[in-house]
Amino acid sequence: MSEQNAHSSLIPSDLEKAFIPADYETTLYRLWENAGTFRADPGKGGSPYSIMFPPPNVTGTLHLGHALTFTLQDILIRWQREKGANVLWQPGTDHAGIATQMVVERALDKEGINRKELGRPRFIERVWDWKNEYGGTIIQQLRRLGASADWTRERFTMDEGLSRAVRKVFVQLHEEGLIYRDRRLVNWDPVFRSAISDLEVENRETKGSMWHIRYPLENGGTITIATTRPETMLGDVAVAVNPEDDRYTSMVGQTIILPLTGRRIPVVADGHSDPEKGTGAVKITPAHDFNDFEVGKRHDLPAPTILDESACIWLDEIRAELADHAGISDIEFVQALEGLHRDEARKKIVEKLEEMGWLEKIEPHVLQVPTAERGGAIVEPRLTLQWYCDAPRLAQPAVEAVQSGEMVFEPQQWENTFFAWMRDLQPWCISRQLWWGHQIPAWYGSDGKTYVAETEEEAQKKAGPSITLTQDEDVLDTWFSSALWPFTTLGWPDRTEELEFYYPTSTLVTGFDIIFFWVSRMMMMGLHFMGKVPFRKILIHGLVRDEKGQKMSKSRGNGIDPLDLIADYGADATRLAIAAGAGLGRDIKLGRTRVEEHRAFITKLWNASRFLQMNGVKPNPGFNPSAVQSTMARWILEEARKAVTQADAALEASRFDEYTRCCYNFVWNIFCDWFVEFSKPTFRAGGVEAEELKAAGAYVLGIILRMMHPVIPFVTSTLWEKLGYSGPFGTDSWPEIPQIAGAEDAADEVNWVIRLISDVRTVRAEMNVPPSQKAPLLLRDASEKTLERARKWQAAIDQMARASEVSPLAGEPPKMAAQLILDEATIFLPLEGVIDLEAEKARLQKEITRLEGEIGKVEKKLGNENFVARAKPEVVQENRDRLETFQQELAKQKTALGRIS
Repeated sequence: MSEQNAHSSLIPSDLEKAFIPADYETTLYRLWENAGTFRADPGKGGSPYSIMFPPPNVTGTLHLGHALTFTLQDILIRWQREKGANVLWQPGTDHAGIATQMVVERALDKEGINRKELGRPRFIERVWDWKNEYGGTIIQQLRRLGASADWTRERFTMDEGLSRAVRKVFVQLHEEGLIYRDRRLVNWDPVFRSAISDLEVENRETKGSMWHIRYPLENGGTITIATTRPETMLGDVAVAVNPEDDRYTSMVGQTIILPLTGRRIPVVADGHSDPEKGTGAVKITPAHDFNDFEVGKRHDLPAPTILDESACIWLDEIRAELADHAGISDIEFVQALEGLHRDEARKKIVEKLEEMGWLEKIEPHVLQVPTAERGGAIVEPRLTLQWYCDAPRLAQPAVEAVQSGEMVFEPQQWENTFFAWMRDLQPWCISRQLWWGHQIPAWYGSDGKTYVAETEEEAQKKAGPSITLTQDEDVLDTWFSSALWPFTTLGWPDRTEELEFYYPTSTLVTGFDIIFFWVSRMMMMGLHFMGKVPFRKILIHGLVRDEKGQKMSKSRGNGIDPLDLIADYGADATRLAIAAGAGLGRDIKLGRTRVEEHRAFITKLWNASRFLQMNGVKPNPGFNPSAVQSTMARWILEEARKAVTQADAALEASRFDEYTRCCYNFVWNIFCDWFVEFSKPTFRAGGVEAEELKAAGAYVLGIILRMMHPVIPFVTSTLWEKLGYSGPFGTDSWPEIPQIAGAEDAADEVNWVIRLISDVRTVRAEMNVPPSQKAPLLLRDASEKTLERARKWQAAIDQMARASEVSPLAGEPPKMAAQLILDEATIFLPLEGVIDLEAEKARLQKEITRLEGEIGKVEKKLGNENFVARAKPEVVQENRDRLETFQQELAKQKTALGRIS
């Protein structure tokens, strides 16, 4: 169903003085949705075009990153609908395990209820209650943005269909040996007491300390290590030195008596130790550091854990090795540390080391502290038994698909990032110690065996009736279910019509930060279970920054709520500003000023439409663009044809900024500024040419509405209806304009008039000629063709260039005149009696002097190497921009002075 059919309650009528978005947006969107405008139907014909939502967290609310991603997707979707494609935009949300559990736990805390006291089943009920009440917030907000998804197909990563698919995938991968349990280091949130993904960890720069500790060698002497984590020394199993480091060559293979614990540990040679950092000797604690874990594997070292799941000291794995060594160890002190939080234990250990003489020095040190993005806990590397997916084995087909061009990154540079990540893949930890999520379909039997099955009944069959089963309490990483999104949302494991028709999907639009976490995993799973890539094109966009190019953050106070922008300026202006800044691979500068500027465009389009309507311009169903006779009509039709071609090519290349720019330039700079203005005298004169021009104007305005509908759907739909257009709109309606006979000659003529008027306007502005003051235009050496054009366009030139006459120069040029060159003709603009030439010269010279002074100041600042090196990049760029502006203005003022000197 076309969007035109959804407008049945809107009646063609006179346009109001101004377009008020709030008066139309909600009503229009409701009409579209109720009419089924966005619904996908694999059986209706047309080539498939599909995009999957990057499913926002069910806890989320709309932010500018969402506004960017979903605006770009919606532009592509609406464009393809107009081009007649069979479109599916598949919506849905992600259950967001840790984020959602945190929200509900906080709500319970306010009620004085503890999650564990409530119990898992009742807690899960409370989460579902919360989801059903609040989980649709972001979906409603996306409607306000104008997102034209097929909401009847909305999915949730924990709905029954997707949950069944997740269980099937887990079981199959386990049977194929691609899912297994292993004891490895993970990122551990000691507050949630769960493993978390790398994406949920952010490194925060923190001022801390570097402690230099002397470790005694058993045979005499010491070796000094430097560490930011002295509490983990309780779990040290070695000290590593670089094999090329001559300072320590003789120590390799010797034994250290570890201070405080008395345990014996070796000195090993390993390239992990950097001679240029710290002391060149590093302590190795495999259970509490990712690099140390790898060193431990290379040297077959033990990996005792000394912090429990809440980051408190735990001695079980080293207790038996504690040994008395006079002056080196203090077993009683170490045992007294048990149960202390790491921060408290750190203070006591440092004090004890200083007391015993093993602390050499303390230096201030800036370090990157891994912090849980949600909750803010300091993350611990922790050695635990978890479920893993063999990502390295699954990755190879995905790499080959990108190499072969089956999947294409735009911009292409992101392929290199993708390949780099895929080369260094580690096994993927897919288990989480949470309650909210897909519970792992594995059961532990009373016989000590593990049974993996899609249901408990199937597991029991495998185990036999005499075996008691207990399901694994962990849930799957949220990225596991979202990795299946492109095919499970279409009905897999059932072979649905939608799956056969819309998979592989056409384009994925997403940010660079989840190429590894989501994009690559969708590739792996899609290829493994469907035998086909999940999408053809991966469109990677940048970040949204403020108008100065700074990253938006709470601390800077420069964040903007897109809902506020929509409320203040309308969804169309917000979308247009976003698209205009969305250059390929570039970050987007966005702020209220930019959105306000694009609202001005909406106003310009509305005012032009209103002017045309008031002058009797209305759609003519019988209009034949190929039959137009007038120069103006041929010119504007050809300009419209070029604009549509450019817009289509820009969207084909995913260049949203170029699409917006060519639309903007055509509508504002050509249609409004020239066609509408040129038409005024003709409209007033009436006659056959005026009627043709009205019909052509209505036709081109309809082209504009269809061409710009993908980015500004509300105002274009409103104008289409109120101006009385008929036929499809929004679906099967991308404009196509035939080649116009005589278009080249028409363009040459009209563009000559435009250049003439523009040049005269420039000179008048430079000379400070008052708008009310008319002046003649005198042409020297003009050809007969030029003079004929001047006579033909006399009315337009008089009005728009404020000319009192346009005529050939008779005799000598006037002494006091500005002059300009247009093709073969020299045009004189007499200024005597129009302006005070001496005063104007003085004014121009004064302005030139001022600009030269400003340029000197900025050049001096930019020439200071200290300023360029130390100032914020945005401040340096601001000065470069100022310099460029001053230089351009100086050139204009000098040109103006030259005209009258």
